Amino acid sequence: MAHLEAKPAGGTHATVRHQGRQGGRVLADALRTQGATHVFQVAGESFLGLLDGLYENRSAIRTITCRFEGAAVNMAEAHGKLTGRPGVAIVTRGPGACHGSIGVHIAQQDSTPLVLLVGQIPRGDTDRDAFQEVDYRRFFGGMAKWVTQIDDAARIPELVAHAFQVAVSGRPGPVVVAIPEDMQTDMVEVADGKRHVVPRALPDPALMAELHRMLGRARKPLVILGNGAAWTDQGRADLRAWITANDLPAAVGFRRQSVFDNHLPQYIGDLGNGGDPALFAAAKEADLVISVGSRLGEPVTQGYSVFTPPLIGVPFVHVMPEGSELGRVYQADLAIQADLSAFAAAAAALPPLDPPWRAWTRKLRAQRLKWSTEVPEYEGPLNVAAAMRELEAMLPEDAIVTTDAGNFSAWGARFINYRGGQHLLGPCCGSMGYSVPAGIAAKLIYPERTVISMTGDGSMMMTGQEIATAFHHGVNPLVMVFNNSMYGTIRMHQERDYPGRVSGTALTNPDFAKFIDAYGGHGEVVQATEEFRPAVERALASGKPSLVELRINPDQVTTRTTISAMRAAAGIKAKPPAKKDTVKPAASARSRATAKKPAGKPKR
Repeated sequence: MAHLEAKPAGGTHATVRHQGRQGGRVLADALRTQGATHVFQVAGESFLGLLDGLYENRSAIRTITCRFEGAAVNMAEAHGKLTGRPGVAIVTRGPGACHGSIGVHIAQQDSTPLVLLVGQIPRGDTDRDAFQEVDYRRFFGGMAKWVTQIDDAARIPELVAHAFQVAVSGRPGPVVVAIPEDMQTDMVEVADGKRHVVPRALPDPALMAELHRMLGRARKPLVILGNGAAWTDQGRADLRAWITANDLPAAVGFRRQSVFDNHLPQYIGDLGNGGDPALFAAAKEADLVISVGSRLGEPVTQGYSVFTPPLIGVPFVHVMPEGSELGRVYQADLAIQADLSAFAAAAAALPPLDPPWRAWTRKLRAQRLKWSTEVPEYEGPLNVAAAMRELEAMLPEDAIVTTDAGNFSAWGARFINYRGGQHLLGPCCGSMGYSVPAGIAAKLIYPERTVISMTGDGSMMMTGQEIATAFHHGVNPLVMVFNNSMYGTIRMHQERDYPGRVSGTALTNPDFAKFIDAYGGHGEVVQATEEFRPAVERALASGKPSLVELRINPDQVTTRTTISAMRAAAGIKAKPPAKKDTVKPAASARSRATAKKPAGKPKR
């Protein structure tokens, strides 16, 4: 209902008040009805009405003020990964929406439920190329599951409920809702409606029986697990029961390590960038492949080379909650469309087999243990592998670790084994700048849990300013910066294709310990292995947002090889990167490393 004004007799101006709510208040109330507990936003004049509605809902919904729209949407995406419920972000029109598209792409590729609200120009200015005008249906149409615009405030409860429903249905993903600024001030009388219902598609019992028969004929089965956001706690428990009862070798997809307890004897490692070559070789030996929740995308299949589309080459069972994903790349012999946790419950209810593949599972498990626990000797005073083994031992049972894209992430992927109560969040799509915002979101949702944000120096300089958000909202994650003064992944590919011809990949960095000191946090610099554990302990004990910078040997570009070795293989004289290739970070005036210093500087 429109806001009406009248001038009564006598000429005195007065307002005639009508029952109802402004659109911004209806929208905020709809978010509360749908179960939103946090909204992550960078304020804009295009959604002031919604901000006012959130003020009225501040006891139920926490409004998180961020510093960059891409980071705000990453925080919402991390919320979706952690909780399985749609994370909510709000950005302003035009530039804000463009910045926020980074997180939408992550949610789409990583199958994470997300609702992005985008402020929009006034409805009457549409198609005039108005200030910051963007057609969001066209802009996000190929990226989001659904894009809509709410032009009628009376339809807010209906469309918001549907947005949440779409985000969690089938293969979870992002939904974008444009909200014109003038719509948010319209007065309407409308009920809030009901909360969305999470659909739960049950697996066909006949297909489950066929799966059981196919397993009974196998000698070298392989289970591949994916889609971290889609699993409930009970679903993970049922998954564990099925796999352990049948002693099935279970691998996980790229950055999905925490889907399955890595300490169980059935866990055999991760299929992803930087993974164990022996595991990829074993995948080619399997005589039955069962993929549960994994799309078998490019990282998992090493560029579709482990399995060449459209056929796996051996019997293939594919379980996905979205029917359109079945057969999209690989044609399955048995395709099961089902909610993943419902599938796990049905699988756990099947009678366990007496597996003839026990030796196969033990072999693959031994390979994983060798890959993840035997620490090689690396040149330089800081052995990052040894540090990651120390970190695993330090992590509480319910710790949350976030990671960024980049070669540095392979150290944690290889040398940290996650327990059943721990979580790993990372961008499967390879987007940089994810970890710091994700860690802040995790700490906001679970302030009592230890949160470690692992990031490279390149990613840190993309969204590291969000540390301000942690201080603003009173949470204290620990940021761990792996600093080799380069874009490591790109340098690796550059040295492979154009050895010795360094161009555009060297970086100049600030003193990261001083960076967080400037906010009033706790900063540490680690240059030697023996400094690592004490530095992390001090950071965690500080009670402040903290940062530990690891100054690592830039020659050690991956966990398996060096730049020198790559150049030598290309016939170039083996030598570490020259000073002109890599800029050494300045010494920290505030390093709180132990008094015992290494004999020399790290080899650069």
